[in-house]
Amino acid sequence: MTKTAMKHGDFTGLAGDYARFRPGYAPQVGTAVLSYVGRELAGIDAVDIGAGTGIWTRSLAARGLRSVLAVEPNDDMRAQGIEGSRDTNIVWRKGSAEATGLPDRSADLVSMASSLHWADFDQACDEFHRILRPGGVFAALWNPRLIEVNPLLVEIEAQISLLKPGIERVSSGRSGLTERLTDMLSAKPQFSEVLYLEGRHSVHQTPAQYLGVWRSVNDLQVQLGPELFERFLNFIENRIADVKSIETTYLTRAWAVRRA
Repeated sequence: MTKTAMKHGDFTGLAGDYARFRPGYAPQVGTAVLSYVGRELAGIDAVDIGAGTGIWTRSLAARGLRSVLAVEPNDDMRAQGIEGSRDTNIVWRKGSAEATGLPDRSADLVSMASSLHWADFDQACDEFHRILRPGGVFAALWNPRLIEVNPLLVEIEAQISLLKPGIERVSSGRSGLTERLTDMLSAKPQFSEVLYLEGRHSVHQTPAQYLGVWRSVNDLQVQLGPELFERFLNFIENRIADVKSIETTYLTRAWAVRRA
């Protein structure tokens, strides 16, 4: 049977690895974003769109917000998110950045974590403006690896270009949309007061955990295709066979804007 080709932005079949192995975001950035909202935490109604398996969503809920609503279009990702959020106050629903299905002016904070690059930017901004209350905040954030601080990670990342020269990553938080996001948000009349933040945090991963993160990626699998991606995973597995722990530093990058 021929395997169905993976599509960009479709994490069906990847959600299990995504939920188990994807890292969180630098907590100091979360603190700053919530402070920017300008309300007591217990008075904030937050909506996390493109919530995936709820990694960022759960960090919001842990802050004691009044309500946290997760919107996720992919059934597989949303199911993982629901399963991992049973002990929280998070409410899950199906929807997209372009069409959340939420009431007008119902949120103080709207966020997209590692997902804005999959959305239609103009339509999404219109939707965020609609559902935000006056003075509410939209925040977009990513947590890419800061590979240059670890030579092993530089070596592994370089293998991608050897397998497919000229490849351009779509979903990396240090390329693509993020290179021009400040200007794009500044040009939107729906928003004002663009704020950029970044913070670092490091995690120690076992080889299995490190490989699990790579297995959860969509963009790279689509661009390399099944055969080259499997070769890439085999390269990693052989390279880290004798490594007990891999230290990975993540750079959380966040943009926040206020509803005009």
